[in-house]
Amino acid sequence: MIAKLLFDKFTKQHNTEHGCTLSCLYLEVGIHYGVPYTASILAFDPVQRLLAIGTLDGRIKVIGGDSIEGLLICPKKVPYKYLEFLHNQGFIVAVTNENEIQVWNLEFRRLVHCFQWEANVTAFSVIHGSYLMYVGDENGLLSVLKYDEDDGKLLKLPYQLTADALAESAESSFAGTQSIVGVLPQPGTSTRVLVAYEKGLLILWDIYKAQAVSIRGHTNLKLKGADSLSGATDLPESNLADHEEENEICSLCWVSASSPIAAAGYINGDVLLWDFTSSSSIKGQQPGVSSNVVKLQLASGDRRLPVIVLHWSANSKVNNDRGGQLFVYGGDEIGSEEVLAVLTLEWSSGVETLKCVSRANLNLKGSFADMILIPSIALPEKNTTAALFVLTNPGQLNVYDGTILSQFKSDEDPFAGAENFPSVVPTIDPNITVTKLCLLSKGSSSSKVLFKKFRARTIPVCTLSAGTKWPLTGGVPPEVSYKDYEVTKLFIAGYQDGSVRIWDATYPVLSLLFVLEGKLPSMELDGASAAVSAVAFCSLSMTLAIGNECGLIRIYKLQEYSNGSSFHLVTQNNHEVHMVHHGQGFHCIAAFLISNSPIQTIQSTSSGNNFAIGFQSGQVLMLDMTSLSVLFCTDCTSGTNSAVISASMHVISQNIIQVSSPNQPDSCTPNPSEVLLTFSRDSQVAIIDSRTGEIIGSIVVQPNKESVAISMHVIGSVAEPKAGTNLEKKNLPGETSSPSEPEKSSNQELNETKELQGHYSGDAPYPCETLVDPLLVLCFADALCLYSLKSVIEGNSNFIHKVNLVHRICWSMLLKVDGKVSGLILLFETGTIELRCLPGLEIKAESSLMSILRWSFKTNMDRTMSSSDDGQIALVNGCEVVLMSFLDDKSRFAESLPCLHDKVLAAAATAAINQSTNLKKEQSTSPGILGGIIRGLKGGKSDKNDINSDSIPTYSSTKQLEELFSRVPFTDQPTNVSDDGVGELSIDDIEIDEPLAMPSTSSKVNKFNKKDDEKERQKLFEGSTKDIKPKMRTTQEILTQYKFKGDATAAAAHAREKLAQRQEKLERISQRTAELQDNAENFASMAHELVKTMENKKWWKI
Repeated sequence: MIAKLLFDKFTKQHNTEHGCTLSCLYLEVGIHYGVPYTASILAFDPVQRLLAIGTLDGRIKVIGGDSIEGLLICPKKVPYKYLEFLHNQGFIVAVTNENEIQVWNLEFRRLVHCFQWEANVTAFSVIHGSYLMYVGDENGLLSVLKYDEDDGKLLKLPYQLTADALAESAESSFAGTQSIVGVLPQPGTSTRVLVAYEKGLLILWDIYKAQAVSIRGHTNLKLKGADSLSGATDLPESNLADHEEENEICSLCWVSASSPIAAAGYINGDVLLWDFTSSSSIKGQQPGVSSNVVKLQLASGDRRLPVIVLHWSANSKVNNDRGGQLFVYGGDEIGSEEVLAVLTLEWSSGVETLKCVSRANLNLKGSFADMILIPSIALPEKNTTAALFVLTNPGQLNVYDGTILSQFKSDEDPFAGAENFPSVVPTIDPNITVTKLCLLSKGSSSSKVLFKKFRARTIPVCTLSAGTKWPLTGGVPPEVSYKDYEVTKLFIAGYQDGSVRIWDATYPVLSLLFVLEGKLPSMELDGASAAVSAVAFCSLSMTLAIGNECGLIRIYKLQEYSNGSSFHLVTQNNHEVHMVHHGQGFHCIAAFLISNSPIQTIQSTSSGNNFAIGFQSGQVLMLDMTSLSVLFCTDCTSGTNSAVISASMHVISQNIIQVSSPNQPDSCTPNPSEVLLTFSRDSQVAIIDSRTGEIIGSIVVQPNKESVAISMHVIGSVAEPKAGTNLEKKNLPGETSSPSEPEKSSNQELNETKELQGHYSGDAPYPCETLVDPLLVLCFADALCLYSLKSVIEGNSNFIHKVNLVHRICWSMLLKVDGKVSGLILLFETGTIELRCLPGLEIKAESSLMSILRWSFKTNMDRTMSSSDDGQIALVNGCEVVLMSFLDDKSRFAESLPCLHDKVLAAAATAAINQSTNLKKEQSTSPGILGGIIRGLKGGKSDKNDINSDSIPTYSSTKQLEELFSRVPFTDQPTNVSDDGVGELSIDDIEIDEPLAMPSTSSKVNKFNKKDDEKERQKLFEGSTKDIKPKMRTTQEILTQYKFKGDATAAAAHAREKLAQRQEKLERISQRTAELQDNAENFASMAHELVKTMENKKWWKI
């Protein structure tokens, strides 16, 4: 009854200031770095230079350059089986295992449309540079979808091909219903597509002509030769006896950009290279040996792994498209070591001349998940590979330099090792052990002057082992004005090797500022490189304290200039001083080794002068940063040696101490006192005087017999500060007492000196907040309790409120809104997150890590969690690092997010591609007619099976493709290409009045030749006048026509390279401007000091 009355009293008193103002949890993932551990599939946008990673739990990770990463989370926890970019359009299309086709908008980072497919999707491919995509399903139906950006929907176009229709057109037949297992648009044209069926049939289909161009399959072909790659490089003669039965296709890829040659991987471990240029297999195929296929056999055993992945990297030599490297996963004997095979292939004319030059294996770090080849951004006409990304389980992404891979010939090559994917925040190598979010006061001169200068330093460009430039450069960082920029938040991480890294976390793109190695200057000390167990940073004094598992505390100071200074080593018995030379940035000024017990927590005082350290042995150490000495060392656990898990500094009214402790001497001043509150693992609370180390009060509180202490928080009403109190007058390190009026000028000089040292009079958050009638919120694994600080000092262990928990909690934090406590956040071992009111502790809202991040709670995850006063929380899980916000601030959040789609680059690339297409269009008229005349005069024939790209209609825009796909095949076929289409005139299009004869000197022949020249001129200029003026061409048009030979991809890459160079120039100009501004400030300061010095001198002393 008494407890209830006390609780009602405190509830009424504290409810106005600490009542829960939030009705729900606004959980927003602000920063996400690292590859998810459930990653399973990769995709790449060659124009925007973005990498996408699909997972088994409904997440899509997008990675660009300049530390730009984003996470897309699907409402459903479902695996992705297909993932592709709509190249340069700003969208990702993903197909789930539930056959739902999703469209994600990269600019807004959200799911914009879902299309449920009625059958099982077994093949999926996007037409490059368009909003069109092919979908193949289990019923053998090939369909075409279009994403309408205006309506935000996927549209199913009328163009559909059933298996029976394809078979009838190809004059073939299917043995029952076969699913489509592969759909590949032919390189160099958008009107032909290779369709692979489950039982081994491959059809090269012409969309424009609505007919099969070539058919390949085991049922109508025999091998000329088979290449067994178990050691021999010759091609022994063999037949297709093992393949006469239908064999299932597992993977597919093109192996040439100019010739229609494709590689197919089969379930029995074979790889067959099919040539689609010959017409011998179309109609009336005669039995016998075929020259259209070559078999590559990676192992000689009967039981081999299916070939599930095939990728082709072309030869790096210019204009050589008859060779390259085939990357194969599978095909080896079952039970053998898991490797990725790299086959170097060459051929001179057709596929029948193909030879395997070498085979090399890449060892995998984990089980294989997926791989992708990243094309080079420099000189795209060479069609080279910049890097190879290999994804293994769980969530490991390894990188291989493309320059080294192109020369990779054997397993003994020492330079072909995998590199770890560079992480913005390393978590595994080295292992992360502790994190800290530090919120700096906005407008703080220290953060504006010092951190701003260090952030402007040049960031080294990331390169691969052979010097290849990092291939991921996509995304647009948030627009930040250097003049108005302020560092307001730091993210600090400690590691197992003793090192510490510090990032600027002001915006949702972390920028690395400092890397502090785990060693002491100018000396070796045992335990210096032990794992970091606690960190604390004081923005007032710009001081960083780092504690490790061997009890060593390292003190770092941030300074702008390099100079000589001293280093202090303080032990139990000695205080040594060493002269060392410090560089710019954080430097170690002192190290304290008082106890060998691991450090559990570090807390700075409100003034920034002292640091309180809690040890695992139950001791509390107070360090003075002004004199770099030990103030006191106290055992706060009464000899139980229980670990100190929580320590915090607070200013409380002196009346509380005097009333609760009548034994205190009367000489105590009535001013507020700063006390240290500690909470140990055995549930013991201690109140310690921060000046003397005397224990004011101590009590053991345990709500249940087996309760385990988790954390302690302090809340209370804030009293109005009284003028003239000692705490208000308390000075920062190096400050003197309040000056008189004549001393203002000298104090101004003192403040300028402090600016160089990292101290500013405007940084201190004084007057101090004095707590009146504070409450202790003690969090146990199975209960929450409220205690009055008065009762703890008096030794009363009765709580005023208690809530038993159903599940065990592992971590907690106070949620503040506008500087006021608004609730208590609890994280349970089940992954549930609860928001509770204070002081009532009622549940207001709940969520879970699973619904937000697809995470399940793991042991010791709470050790790497930290929070800041603005409602952000940092979490680490495997390779993933997340900074998540609990407050609803979506407008500011959206503005500061980096953009995953570069609109400027997209427009430049589109313009380059359109210009390239127009140049091709202009060039195709004249060469087409003259070429036709020359072929006609020579009696030439059309290419075999009409395969070569010269005879394939190409389309300059997706609109023309949409016109083709908007018609039902075999019903309303277009007779010719639309006006905007680019076609080639055949020999039949040229009108010749009489048969061609041998050249003669007769006038009749001359007259005919003259008339023919006039006709040719008319067709070349299409009715243009003779007085037509030459067209002025831009630089981009000339480059596209002559340097890139009309290649749209090369022109787009060139445009991107120019944009990147422009960005680098702007960054250099910005950095140079910052340096000049710093020099100007330094010069102005020196001039000001010189003026003051000269003012006090007489004229005859000058």
